[in-house]
Amino acid sequence: MNTRAKRLALPLGGALLATTVVGASLATTAEAKPGRKSVTLSSAKAAQSVAKFWTSSRLKAAQHYTEDSDASGKFKTSRKAGADGSPGMIAPDAGNRSAGRSKNVNLPTTVGRVFFAVGGQLYYCSASAIESKYANLVATAGHCVYDTDSNQAVDKFVFVPGYHEGKANWGIYVGAKFHTHYDFANFEDYDRDYAFVNVYNGVKPGRRGWEDVGRLSDQVGGQGFAWNQPVGKNVYLFGYPTASHPDGDRPYSGETMKYCYGKTYPGPAVPKYKVDEGVAVKCAFTPGSSGGPFIQQYSSSKRVGYINGVVSLALDTDANNRYDRISSPYFDGETAAIYRYASNLWTGKLPWVR
Repeated sequence: MNTRAKRLALPLGGALLATTVVGASLATTAEAKPGRKSVTLSSAKAAQSVAKFWTSSRLKAAQHYTEDSDASGKFKTSRKAGADGSPGMIAPDAGNRSAGRSKNVNLPTTVGRVFFAVGGQLYYCSASAIESKYANLVATAGHCVYDTDSNQAVDKFVFVPGYHEGKANWGIYVGAKFHTHYDFANFEDYDRDYAFVNVYNGVKPGRRGWEDVGRLSDQVGGQGFAWNQPVGKNVYLFGYPTASHPDGDRPYSGETMKYCYGKTYPGPAVPKYKVDEGVAVKCAFTPGSSGGPFIQQYSSSKRVGYINGVVSLALDTDANNRYDRISSPYFDGETAAIYRYASNLWTGKLPWVR
């Protein structure tokens, strides 16, 4: 992908990321590197209050996050996103969650909701566990971890894989640190609207207090990762659409996971969000699905494939008050560099958990 002129300050280059980082780095404050911004979400000590905060009633009370997630109008086609290097793939981890053969699409156990607070209000987006060295990584949209209005991280961030009607059967995973592209965090550039989040071991309340349920991907598996792939690939989209269409029709409850299937193409240019090199799929998802994965080569029997995008914007492209397209940033070598950095960070078990 060619370098965008709208990048105002930082140069590109090979010195994007280190790959060996000790767990102590999770206690640092915001850290900016060329192409990457890393921000602490919660220390291990503070994670206790975060986990306790998200009761079943609060999980159900959270609202879909519509801030910076949709647009409507007649759009021009964006420039075709192109690779900035060789294509690559990281294999998924199916764990023990294979489903066998089925005529229906078996939903991935890796996908769930992320919950957080902004300005005291409770919100959620969609997300997925993704393969990493320490089985502790989540992929979602940048705007689901970083509030561009206040220019700071969201509060009380947790991931609940397999969320269903207020239940967290595989535990609650408190966010430790997120990593997004510098251009998203500093210029609100939705061509870079993605984030990778390291989470602590999952927890759940038990008879003798909070119990450790282990590492995320050990429990639900981890999707693979793909970058610099050609546009025109068939993908599945998974998430929790909730909001109504602009005409008021609300086809989704948001309490259960849904999917779309289609072929990526050079998506609409959306000046409001500085999107001019995105990809899109025909899909009637509504907000609430933000952060859900685009997965290519999805195996319904193994429930895994390769994440090659995340739901960024729900678009009404013919101005008929119905969402008809879902957009994603194009995952290129810079995305891969941020992913590699995040995938090598350790978090571990929380000290206050039995």
